[in-house]
Amino acid sequence: MNAVKMSKERKKLIRKQMKACHILLKHDGIRTASHVTKSLVVANGGLGNGVSREQLCAAMKEMGELETIIMSPHKPYAFATYSSEQSAQKAHGLLNGHLLHCGDNSVTLYLSFVDSVPCEAEEHVPLPEGLSLVEDFVSSEEEALLLAAVDWVTFDDETAQKALKHRRVKHYGYEFRYDTNNVEKDKPLSVGLPDECVPTLERCLKDGHIGAMPDQLTVNQYQPGQGIPPHVDTHSAFEDTILSLSLGSKTVMEFRHPDGRVVAVLLPGRSLLVMKGESRHLWSHGITPRKFDMVPACDPEPPAAITPDLGNPGNLTLSKRGTRTSFTFRRIRRSPCQCAFPSACDSQGAPSSLPSAPSLPRCQGDAARLEEEYVHRVYDAIAPHFSGTRHSPWPRVCDFLSSLVPGAVLADVGCGNGKYLGVNPEVVALGCDRSSALVHICAERGFQAFVSDALNVPMLTASCDACISIAVIHHFSTPERRLAAVRELMRLLKPGGRALIYVWALEQEYNKQRSKYLKHQSREPSGSPNTAEGQSEGSASPKRTVNSHGDVGITNVDGLDTEVSGPVDQRPGEDQVHHGKLSVHTNRTAFNSQDLLVPWHLKDGKGKAGKGRKGGREAGNRDMIRETALAVSKDNPSIAENILPSIGPASDCKTEPTDSNQRSTHPDSMSAKVATPNACLDSSLPSSTKDTDHACKSCPGFEAAATPAIPESSTAAAVFHRYYHVFQQGEIEKVCCQVDGVKVQTSYHDQGNWCVILVKD
Repeated sequence: MNAVKMSKERKKLIRKQMKACHILLKHDGIRTASHVTKSLVVANGGLGNGVSREQLCAAMKEMGELETIIMSPHKPYAFATYSSEQSAQKAHGLLNGHLLHCGDNSVTLYLSFVDSVPCEAEEHVPLPEGLSLVEDFVSSEEEALLLAAVDWVTFDDETAQKALKHRRVKHYGYEFRYDTNNVEKDKPLSVGLPDECVPTLERCLKDGHIGAMPDQLTVNQYQPGQGIPPHVDTHSAFEDTILSLSLGSKTVMEFRHPDGRVVAVLLPGRSLLVMKGESRHLWSHGITPRKFDMVPACDPEPPAAITPDLGNPGNLTLSKRGTRTSFTFRRIRRSPCQCAFPSACDSQGAPSSLPSAPSLPRCQGDAARLEEEYVHRVYDAIAPHFSGTRHSPWPRVCDFLSSLVPGAVLADVGCGNGKYLGVNPEVVALGCDRSSALVHICAERGFQAFVSDALNVPMLTASCDACISIAVIHHFSTPERRLAAVRELMRLLKPGGRALIYVWALEQEYNKQRSKYLKHQSREPSGSPNTAEGQSEGSASPKRTVNSHGDVGITNVDGLDTEVSGPVDQRPGEDQVHHGKLSVHTNRTAFNSQDLLVPWHLKDGKGKAGKGRKGGREAGNRDMIRETALAVSKDNPSIAENILPSIGPASDCKTEPTDSNQRSTHPDSMSAKVATPNACLDSSLPSSTKDTDHACKSCPGFEAAATPAIPESSTAAAVFHRYYHVFQQGEIEKVCCQVDGVKVQTSYHDQGNWCVILVKD
């Protein structure tokens, strides 16, 4: 009996090993050998699985003398070469199917022989100009004194201590105001720099790192998994040189040039980073929030950049982050900055995006205004250009639509230019969109669509067999409104009906593959119109695993484990939204925040003539809905009355708005909503919250945008900004699970989007 059992286990092991070989060949072109060699490829033993060089070496060295181990960045495999074929054969026999414990994480190793190991030449990446790193600048004793000088227990106004979402901050000398991205130079703090800093700063003067003593200090404390988004210290606020002293745990800081170059620099504990000139004024710097960094297995000599894609790709390991405290010393600028980088200098007229950006909403009224300004108005303005970039239906959405039975009723909520309305001609497809300009394009293409908000669709409850919401819900600016959008979809569905939802993903690199959004980075200018909505799909669906400490990992559909990310509840890069301010995303780059503004560069002649805020859209919306119902009823007489409510007589375009408080908010009382278009379409709020629109301007912290989403004049270089909330892994499922009577049938990642198929019980 035991022999039979072992035989089954052996067969299972061989199947998994063969599957691993297939994946290595398919995705990375790695061919395995059927004969014994000195070299092995170790599937699931890579940095991308959370396996460090030390952990893998410890297991492999037990089999014999190792010559080399090559671990490429982000890859779920490694290469090991032994001094003899006998040792390699022993490892192949004993470590195949071996469970390797890596802290709280565990992976199963699958080994195969290879004839050769890829050798990538090491390339030295220079530091940005003006950047220098001095290791061991302070002693362990000085480090202890400096850390003891910061009192994190007492919150006081003298040091302007802040508890931000991803770090703790104290200011000395002057407070750096995150709401204005500047300092109040005429309001110094009562507490200057700590005396314990004086010896360190005097040594900086002596060594020529600075020309004058700093008068401002910002202390940041980071716990493992925390970081700070890319930023350039405000030119008008501080002088040229900036000093950053790293105490405690080491970390990796990324420097980004406006042309897209990225240089990662390892900051050891007790090291001093000096930023001058170009590195200070032009390059942004930031720390990606994560618990592990990929670092050289041995310290580089001399200190240099470490770029996982360009440095020595085989000589990397994982470094677990600990608590890190940084002392950033700066000197207040008393005259305008005259640096050589006017495009990035606020003193020389460059825009400062943070102060003029809108605030995150504090109440429902804020949310409605934010979406009206940075979603609704923008799409109306860019509709023709936007539609011209949305012509290819995504294959997996088409698969969903093709699975519907003939005669099924489909609602495309947020239909855009209607590219999905004609995919399956055997279903009754109705579309709605908040943009009247896009709905007009649908009509020109012969599709049935009408203007409606996704939170209040004028269709009867349980009237649809299927609903789709493609690239819509990520435009809602609060968790409550995103949840309400899912609830509205479920309201429309019949019992047993299905809904497909796509939202833009925070994780644009997934399963060791970059989305097309990132892949196009080197081929398109940063200003080209690009969002996830324009990317085609086609990647395989990953399965999900959760390890023992709650972190989410990804298991490839074919068996190879990939990189472990942070906890689901963590919001990477959220500090990008300083005190509720939205940041402007750099197109074709990874996201550093979940709530942001994405630019759309309008090509000449592609915009809508005039802004057309509401007039014609609101006056004619009843007629548009009526026309849709009549068109549908030609071939399906019973459909219109079962889907669309009684909408009253046709409009003469002189509809008088009624008091919004008199409208019914019950889902089945949609006739009242449609009969009063000004009341229900003026904002995306339900009537119960519409009356807060004016009162909420007095809410604490409310701040309108200083720069509108739409440029003052339409030019060839007009840039519009759209609000997005990009979803992190597991987030859209959590939202959907809050709706009663809903089951998540499946979820997957598709070219930079998180996708779910829901079933209504």
